[in-house]
Amino acid sequence: METTNFKRIKHGFFPEIINREMRISSPQTFSRHFSSSQVIVEKIDLYGELIGHEGCVNTVEFNFNGDILVSGSDDKHVMLWNWATKTKTLCYASGHLDNIFQARIMPLTDDKRIITSSADGQVRLGEILENGQVKTKRLGKHQGRVHSLAVEPGSPHIFFSCGEDGLVQHYDLRCGSASKLFHCLSFKETNSPPLNIRLNAIIIDPKNPNYFAIGGSDEYARVYDIRRYQLDGSNVSDEPVNLFCPRHLLHSNHVHITGLAYSKASELLVSYNDELIYLFQKNMGLRPSLLSLESETQLRNEEPQVYAGHRNSRTVKGVSFFGPKDEYVMSGSDCGHIFIWRKKDAKLVRVMVGDQRIVNHLEPHPCMPFLATCGFDKDVKLWAPMAGDAPALPKNLKKITESNRQNREDQSPATLAPDVIMHVVRLQRRQMFGYVERRYSRSDLESDEEDGDEDYISGLANDITFSEEYPGENFGDCKIS
Repeated sequence: METTNFKRIKHGFFPEIINREMRISSPQTFSRHFSSSQVIVEKIDLYGELIGHEGCVNTVEFNFNGDILVSGSDDKHVMLWNWATKTKTLCYASGHLDNIFQARIMPLTDDKRIITSSADGQVRLGEILENGQVKTKRLGKHQGRVHSLAVEPGSPHIFFSCGEDGLVQHYDLRCGSASKLFHCLSFKETNSPPLNIRLNAIIIDPKNPNYFAIGGSDEYARVYDIRRYQLDGSNVSDEPVNLFCPRHLLHSNHVHITGLAYSKASELLVSYNDELIYLFQKNMGLRPSLLSLESETQLRNEEPQVYAGHRNSRTVKGVSFFGPKDEYVMSGSDCGHIFIWRKKDAKLVRVMVGDQRIVNHLEPHPCMPFLATCGFDKDVKLWAPMAGDAPALPKNLKKITESNRQNREDQSPATLAPDVIMHVVRLQRRQMFGYVERRYSRSDLESDEEDGDEDYISGLANDITFSEEYPGENFGDCKIS
C-alpha cells in the first residue's frame, strides 16, 4: 500500500521532473515548485547551529543573495556568517550601549554596510573597510527602544526606523542622518492630548515601496504613503492611507501588534500579542476616515485568514512568509516551537522544537527552502529539508496547541523554569541599579554630533571582548509579565 508521502511525491514531483527533463518547464520553474512543495516543508529539520554570541540572539537576516547571514545579540556584537559552512566570517562591536534588536545588510553594497537598532534608542551604521576593520557611527536616535528597521527593496541607501517613542524616521545613507517623518498617535478620544503609540514593527510593501506599514501598542496596523511626507521634518499629520484590524479586536484595550510582514502580492500579515495571526488582503482595509470606521466595518463581508496554535505573549515576536510565492506562514512561540501553516487554508503542516524556551524571530532564505531562527538560546539555528522519518507534526500536537490556547485565553503566565526565574531576578536588579548609568548614557547620546561618533574596531572573527557587568544574563527584547 502506498504511503501518503509516496503518493504526494508520485503525483507531485514525478510530473515536474518529467517536464524538466523534456524541457517543457524551465529549471527556475522546477526549483520554485520544488521549494514550495508541502513534502519538502514537512521535511524541514535542524541543519546546524551557529555558535559565537554571548547573549540571547534577537535578530537574523540573510543578505540579498542568500549566502551571508547577519546576527545581532544582547552582547552588543554583530556577526556575519557563511551559513552553508557554518563558519563566522566577521564579528564587530556595534557601538550600541544595550541589546541589539535588529541588524540588516544593505543591498547592493557588496555586504559592506550593516544597519542596526537597539534598546539604547540608537540606529547605527557599520561599514566594513578594505583592511577588515569596521567603522561604526550613529545615524539617528529615538527616545526609547528601537525594535524594527525596514530597508527599501533594492535600495543601497534608503531605510526606515520606528521606536517605542512612536517616532517614524527616514534615512538616506547618502546624507548620513535621519529625517523625522511623524509620531504615531492613538486614535482613542480623550480630554488630554493623544498618546504616542509604542511601535514594534515597520515593513515596506515590496510590490509598491511607496507604502509602508507600522504596528505597535494598539490594535491597528497602519499603512502610510511616503509620498505624502516631506523629509525636512515639517510634517504635522500622521494620518494613514489605510488601516487593518480584525473586526472582533476593534476598540480593544488588551492587544498590541508585535510583528508584520508583506507578501509579494501586498498581503499584510499581522501578529498580535496574546492573540492570533491574521492575513489581510488589500481590500480588507478600514480606510483612513475614523468617522466611518464603524459603518465600514459593518459593511465588510470578508474576514482575514486566521493562523492559530502558537502563543505570542512573552516577547516581541516577528512573523514571516515562507516559500518562493509566500505559500506558507511561520511564527515562533512561547512554547519553544516553530509553527508553519499553509497560507491558503491555515492548515498546520510543520511544528518543531526551535528553542529551549522561546522562538522570537524566523528568517526565510530568499530563494531556497531554508530558514534561520533565534530566541533565548545564544545561537542561531539553521533549518533545511533533511532525510529522516521524523513526523511533520509531533504526536503531542493537540496538547501543545491546547496548552497555548488555554494560556492565551486565561492570559496566565507560562511556567518558568528556575534558571529563567534567575534571569528575571538579575534583569530586575540590573534595571534598578543601572538607572544612573542609563541616564549617563542617554546624556552622552544627546551630546554627540548629529552624525554620530566613529569607532574603528577589529573585524577578526575571534577577536571579541566584553565589558558588560552581566554578559548574556538578560532577556533582550523579552517582555516578562
